[in-house]
Amino acid sequence: MQVINLFPLSLVKEKILLSNTIKDEMKNEILSMVLDSKNENFKGPIDSWTGDTQGFEYLYKNKKFKSLFKEIKKKLVNYLTHLGINHNEIDLYITRSWATLSNGKEKIKQHRHKQSHISFAYYLKKNSEDSNIVFFEEFYRNEIIPGIFTNQTIKNKGIINKFNLFNAPSIDINVEEDDILIFPSKSLHGTQPNKLNKERISISGDVICVAKNSELLENMYPPLENWDKI
Repeated sequence: MQVINLFPLSLVKEKILLSNTIKDEMKNEILSMVLDSKNENFKGPIDSWTGDTQGFEYLYKNKKFKSLFKEIKKKLVNYLTHLGINHNEIDLYITRSWATLSNGKEKIKQHRHKQSHISFAYYLKKNSEDSNIVFFEEFYRNEIIPGIFTNQTIKNKGIINKFNLFNAPSIDINVEEDDILIFPSKSLHGTQPNKLNKERISISGDVICVAKNSELLENMYPPLENWDKI
């Protein structure tokens, strides 16, 4: 039997290795941001702390994160190369970047980044027991019977022998400290629930792609220098 798999979603995972001195400096800076939260009422009792909702959404402007973002920019180019995109024709702009911190059973709800093209998550502090990132299926292309992959009674009945890449409603991605994961911003994702986190710290960010030359080009954002602010 030949199985032909079509239209895969690609997530690129690489390592960013920084000195412990740089990592400790970033950790301490993030912990100070948590103490200086600007919107404490936004965070629910089981929600992770997310810097973009607390007044800290431009980490790339902070000199303590300079070495990290120098490496992130290289990984973003690798991601475009994997997708067969000519990065020489595109300018990449990091528009936002923030830290997340999870303790206990705190989690990040499923969401997507509608305001950008590419997103990334770098794991500054994470042990093997901490929650992983989860990506959720939205289209169920193999769902020959409506609800067969998601309905609880079908699961209880044992109609699905086992969940795999072809029928799973969500996939946990095993990530380790120093990993960076890059993916399309429109992908629905979150973190595993009911996992006991021990000060899990990640750094997320959003990127938009802009054409360097938009002449005769229908799609994509044109160069920023041609924009007219109202």
